[in-house]
This record gives sequence, structure tokens and C-alpha cells, in this order.
Amino acid sequence: MSFGRSSSYIGIERLEDLAIPAPGCKLSHLAFQNIDFTKASEDFRSCHYADCCFLGCDIPSDMDAMIDDSCLNFPRMGMIYKAFASTLYNADTLYAGYDPHDESSFSTCFDSRVYEDYITKGKKCDDIKETLARAIHDHSMSDAMSDLLIQYPESKVVAVMGGHALKRTDPAYRKVAAISKTLTENGYLMVSGGGPGAMEATHFGAWMAGRRQEDVDDALNILYKAPSFRDDSWLRSAFKVRRHYPQTSYRSLGIPTWFYGHEPATPFATDIAKYFDNSIREDGIIKIARGGIIYSPGSAGTMQEIFQDAAKNHYMTFGYSAPMVFLGTDYYSKEMPVYPLLCDMVERGRYKNLRLAITDSAEDVIKIISY
Repeated sequence: MSFGRSSSYIGIERLEDLAIPAPGCKLSHLAFQNIDFTKASEDFRSCHYADCCFLGCDIPSDMDAMIDDSCLNFPRMGMIYKAFASTLYNADTLYAGYDPHDESSFSTCFDSRVYEDYITKGKKCDDIKETLARAIHDHSMSDAMSDLLIQYPESKVVAVMGGHALKRTDPAYRKVAAISKTLTENGYLMVSGGGPGAMEATHFGAWMAGRRQEDVDDALNILYKAPSFRDDSWLRSAFKVRRHYPQTSYRSLGIPTWFYGHEPATPFATDIAKYFDNSIREDGIIKIARGGIIYSPGSAGTMQEIFQDAAKNHYMTFGYSAPMVFLGTDYYSKEMPVYPLLCDMVERGRYKNLRLAITDSAEDVIKIISY
């Protein structure tokens, strides 16, 4: 972990990552996360600590004198989630406690318990401890996400936006999956809001990267038994595909939110940055997708993201403009005619620097993003 790429602190998630210190030595500029020092060896408990951060650590009383006033000591906050999360979630950690053979277990898995706690305490919560814990958790997610993103050229991070209601049986689902599969195989990190519909199609495609089309078709047949995320076996069928076709070579990043916690997060995302604050999450997706954004059909949320993206590209916030690719000619020209509006605004000089494209072809999308 980097603990902030411009920071002078070195993040430590396990004491095993440090060389055993000499007795009585001084350690400084380290950020310890979720470490139980009560189980640490005497080598670490007898060190002097200066200008270090202890985030969610258990510190025995005999260490108090070894930690000077320049250190930041932020203890565990007693939440059902880790405020100082050191890594991103994945399907196993987010859905811990879920048994695919017992659909009722979804209500008691980790993700559901956090959502229930979030709703009970209030999306808009006045409890300062709770709001602080949520903010720290979201900061931890952003920090852990930066460790993943730094492994990819920024031009290779591409997002797919689109509606959560898209069914697995819809031809558009297969199209989005095909685009994502090919781009993933070509070295792109595919990103989405991490939920169902077009978002799940993005991660399903990335999950099936490196496999034959026959395997993709077989996996889709499994998913077709629960077309909508409202179907009882939606999650179970996804876990079944994961078991039949494990993925160890390719990654994708889902960024869901407990703000919309009624939408389950797709287990096909290998890395999941789940946020409490939806505004940070939405702006974050647009900010990191510097290789472009593909817009499959969506409703109000997708429209909001289109104009956020247009503003980023207009001002070239990151020094250049990224492609805005609209997948669905009729949809974005007639049903939700945002594409002709943007083109008109560009022609009249109200928007500048936009790289717009519209198509119904998965192959065209891949070429535009890869150009």
C-alpha cells in the first residue's frame, strides 16, 4: 500500500513487511493499518516511534511510552466495517457469509449487514462518530484503489456507464460483455459502477477474458436463468459461473455504493471499491476513466454522468480529452437525444474538445477506444 502516492509515509499492513528492528531503535514516517501490536514481538514493542500513524491498531499499554506526541493514533472505531480498510473488497469479502445454496443467507452477509446499519443510522446521519468512520472508510477505498490504478497506464482505464435494469438476456448485455472482454484482453482495466445490468455485463466480460466464445455462451446460459437482479437466483447464478470459470489472470474494478445498496454489487468485479458517499464515487469513476467512457442505454443517472464527463473533457481537466462513445444509435439520437444535443453544442462552440462517437457496433467501440 502507498498511503497516498505523494506522502512521505510508508504504509504497513503487516509487521512481516518490515525488517525486524534492532532493540530500542527509532521508527518514523510509517503508517500502520489494522495491526494488533498486542501480538507483536518484543522487537517492535520496544521501539521508539516518531511521526508515525497508527490507524485502527491495537496498542498495548506498555507501548504508550514508546510513542511520542508527533504520532497520530486513531484507534479502531467499533463499526461492523473496517474504517481503515487496507485493501479493496472482492466478492469473497463483500459477500462474506453468503451461501449460494441458501439464498436467505444474503440478508446476513457482510454487505447486507453494512447496508442495513447504514439505513438504520441514516444516509444523512448526525452521529459524528459514524460520519467520521464513513469518511475514513471512503478515503481508505480511494487510497487502496490508487494502488490498483497505478499498475495501468491512465489511457488504459476505461469505464462503461449504463442502466442497472438491463437484463442478462438482452442483446445489449452480450454486446457490452464482448466489448469488455476484448478490451480486457488488450490490457485495459474496465471500470463500472459495480452494480447489475450494464455494469455487471462489463465485469462479466472482463471475467471471461482469455476464454473461448463457447465458454462465454455456456456462462451466459447459466446467467439467463435469472435475467434481472430482482430474481431470487441472480446472485447464486453469478457465483456458479465464477466456480465454473475461475479468473486469475485479468482484473476489473467495480465501484458501487451503499447509497444505492438495494442494488447488489456484481461478484464478477475482481476488485470492488464500495463507498458510502455516492458523490465521491460518481465523480471518481469519471475522473479515473481517462481512456474513455462507453455509454450504453441508461436513464437519469447515466444522463448526469454524461454531462459530468462532458465538463471534464471540455475543460481538459487532466490535460486532454477522452472519448465519449455512445452505444445505441436510436436510443441516444431519439429516445434520449443527448448525442445530437452535444453535437449541436460543439458546433456552436458551447462545448469544446469533446471526442464524440455513436454506433451500434461492438467492433466500432473497440476501435474508437483503442485508437
